[in-house]
Amino acid sequence: MSLVLDPAAQDLLFREARTANTFSDEPVTDEQIQAIYDLVKFGPTAFNQTPLRITLVRSAEARERLVKHMAEGNQPKTATAPLVAILSADNEFHDELPQLLPHFPQAKDVFFAERPVREQSALLNAALQAAYFIVGIRAAGLAAGPMTGLDFGGVQKEFLDADHTPLMVVNIGKPGEDAWFPRSPRLAYDDVVTTV
Repeated sequence: MSLVLDPAAQDLLFREARTANTFSDEPVTDEQIQAIYDLVKFGPTAFNQTPLRITLVRSAEARERLVKHMAEGNQPKTATAPLVAILSADNEFHDELPQLLPHFPQAKDVFFAERPVREQSALLNAALQAAYFIVGIRAAGLAAGPMTGLDFGGVQKEFLDADHTPLMVVNIGKPGEDAWFPRSPRLAYDDVVTTV
């Protein structure tokens, strides 16, 4: 094996990690989420942009509002997970580029002056950050249940604004009883990698 990362960490982050469908009632604290973010914020993005926005759904009233926008099969687990996060892309991320890219502050206007360009870049780079966030949840010893089975327009209207595009909803917590479906297959190296 030519990986530097300890095999136990490899298992925690990838091989043994699964999408959880049930959770224990152990709470997920703000401190845990901050530690996760403070780790994963270092994942690479284009132009060091940071379009991911995380809306933590903690109150019972907000949870009820969210559950009604989830696909039927996702409603029970969203209703009972210790914490739920709405991940979205901020299409006005370019306003932060002078701070985040101090050696090239004009990138804001040179590359991202037009809204369609920003939306495409925000979507791609926030999706990268969402993947880092999921791995960060695993690094904290928690399980993630990312879902795209939802009414995106309804979630945007209920929780966001026109400048934020919802990407997914993620249930977060310690896995509960019968949390896992059987592991689905993955493609082999030779099915994915081509050398030219």
